[in-house]
Amino acid sequence: MGILKNILFSMFLFIMTTSYAQKPTEVPKPSEKPIDLTNPADIIIYIVLPICAVLLFFIWKGKQKKKKQ
Repeated sequence: MGILKNILFSMFLFIMTTSYAQKPTEVPKPSEKPIDLTNPADIIIYIVLPICAVLLFFIWKGKQKKKKQ
C-alpha cells in the first residue's frame, strides 16, 4: 500500500509541475470589456458569422438526409 501511495504522489507531482510549466506567459489575455455593438467588425464576427455557420450546418445536414433516402 505504501508503494502505491508513493507512485500516486509522484504521478500527481509530475502532472502538476508539467501543467504549470505549460502555462503561457506571453499570450495576450482576453479583454474584460463587453462586445461593442457599434463596431461593424464586432457585429460581423460575433453575430453574422455564427448565424451563417449554423445555417450552413443545417443545410448540409438536410442534404445528407436527402442522400440517404
